[in-house]
Amino acid sequence: MFSWSTNYDYCYTLAGVISREGVGLHSGEKTSVTISSYEKEGFHISFRDKPKKIFKLTQDLIGSTMLCTAIKLGSRNLYTVEHLLASLAGCGLSYIHIEVDGKEIPLLDGSAIQWVRAFEEVGIKKVPKPDNFFLEINKSIILNREGSVIAATPSEKTTIISTISFPYKAIGNQTYVIDLNPKSFVEMIAPARTFGFKDQFQELSELGLIKGGSLENALVCNGDEWVNPPLRFDNEPIRHKILDLIGDLALVGLPKAQILVYKGSHSLNALLASSLKN
Repeated sequence: MFSWSTNYDYCYTLAGVISREGVGLHSGEKTSVTISSYEKEGFHISFRDKPKKIFKLTQDLIGSTMLCTAIKLGSRNLYTVEHLLASLAGCGLSYIHIEVDGKEIPLLDGSAIQWVRAFEEVGIKKVPKPDNFFLEINKSIILNREGSVIAATPSEKTTIISTISFPYKAIGNQTYVIDLNPKSFVEMIAPARTFGFKDQFQELSELGLIKGGSLENALVCNGDEWVNPPLRFDNEPIRHKILDLIGDLALVGLPKAQILVYKGSHSLNALLASSLKN
């Protein structure tokens, strides 16, 4: 049985190479990735057809945040990176190279747990801790956008308090609090799947989005009930919101902070990440 740490005292990378393929959430196209260790700290990406062109991922590369997080890599965009980045950051991994064949990261089952299980298959090894592995902050940050709020205050550990409120009875008001470490991430956050709403499907389809969404890789809410139960947690939606937040902060490094977020979104998360970077 693989045992994850209960703190972020050490940094790790992969001890082997993993490959996964699947469909992209929005493109609906088949895509694949190969992930391995890299000699430099951080997360690095290349495309299979141009293997020598390697990009180090930074917050400055974040592009669109509409229903997913996309990064701009030269003349290309790479979409839906947040679940994979969350699995890497949440597990305390760095010195990573990701080779992509496609324009989107595979959605897999809509959560981060299949990435985590892949890491466990090849194992991890200790590496030097990067400077921004765990960001120290010395002041409070409060940001808001369209009725949503996110705040970060200095702390000795990373604690996330997240609240969502939806008019759908199946979700309603949910709040979840977690002291983040690799073990708690893997057990409490990584299995939580992305979710959507049946009454928005037509609108999103007309926008060219969620072409790869299905009942196998997303929870679908139909007002009072879920179309495809059972849930992995009673409050799976709020846990997935925290998963997205971790992925969206991955490129600046998880902060030693108490993070409070109300009605979070990728765009709000990106605002906090940019503020932490500066």
